[in-house]
Amino acid sequence: MRISLIKGFIWVLFSFYIASNACAITLKIATISPEGSMWMEKMRQGAKKIAKKTDNRIRFKFYPGGVMGSDKDVFRKMRINQLQGGTFPGGTLSKFFPGCCIYTQLMKFNSIKEVDYVRQYMDKYIIDGLEKAGLVTFGLASGGFAYIMSTSPIESVKDLHKQKLWIPDDDPASKGAVDVFGITPIPLSLVNVKPSMQAGVINTIATSPVGAIILQWHTQVKYLTDMPFIYLYAALAINKKIFFKIPKMDREIIRNEMTKVFHEIGIQNDLDNAKALETLKNQGIKFILPSKNSLKEWHLKAEAASAALIKSGILTKDITDTLDRYLADYHSKNKKTN
Repeated sequence: MRISLIKGFIWVLFSFYIASNACAITLKIATISPEGSMWMEKMRQGAKKIAKKTDNRIRFKFYPGGVMGSDKDVFRKMRINQLQGGTFPGGTLSKFFPGCCIYTQLMKFNSIKEVDYVRQYMDKYIIDGLEKAGLVTFGLASGGFAYIMSTSPIESVKDLHKQKLWIPDDDPASKGAVDVFGITPIPLSLVNVKPSMQAGVINTIATSPVGAIILQWHTQVKYLTDMPFIYLYAALAINKKIFFKIPKMDREIIRNEMTKVFHEIGIQNDLDNAKALETLKNQGIKFILPSKNSLKEWHLKAEAASAALIKSGILTKDITDTLDRYLADYHSKNKKTN
């Protein structure tokens, strides 16, 4: 009788173990961030906390360094459930929700403080828009400002006309924005940028200082045009259908932990970008400061680019006007310090 009870107890434990593991979900996530980078360290820390708080019901498996291919490849693999998610720049996500490019209008912001003020009111617009489009995100991680970096000095718009400019592929907003400059950009996936620079296919990029260093793109350029050109951000996006198959309690744990992670990544990115600018200077990259007349021309082209995004329907006038009101509000409140 006692032996039978022990066997029964063991069987119950074994059955519970099998059931627990059958309910376990592994979310496979692709990212271009290299192993060992701050992004990977923080995402892995968040994944460990989620695994612990869900008793290993939810696990993450990351594929860093672009091993899963371009963003287009990752989206295709998400559609067939080979992957459940990935980290993507805002411009790429605009193919699902065009409003994602509201922050990436050319030369819209001059400082991170401006961006932070606007984002506290407008991030929800992007996050909700993406979720309606089928992608669950966990806040937007600041990527800081992209600067034009090149093999030849670029001080004026005219100088840009002579260059072979890269833009991200599968990003119609970027293509529409640069069209106003009267140049034909070269669209490439992020994983193909460095080899294309080495081969001379492109010689001009716009990226953040941190991004240039982490991806080793800075080894291929000699000049940086010293004006914030585009504000960058990124997000971890998971297939909504897959995400909502997860029990509600575990979904909330994922949301809470990964939202903290991407907030921390954004703060650290802004700090690291300031340091990275100095690093680029110290490594011999020459900073080109446009003249007042050149800056005026850059801004006129940037305004025309925003107008083109509205005309094409990528952005609505209502939402761009909303952003402009928040910017004006920020400047009104900070007159003494600006």
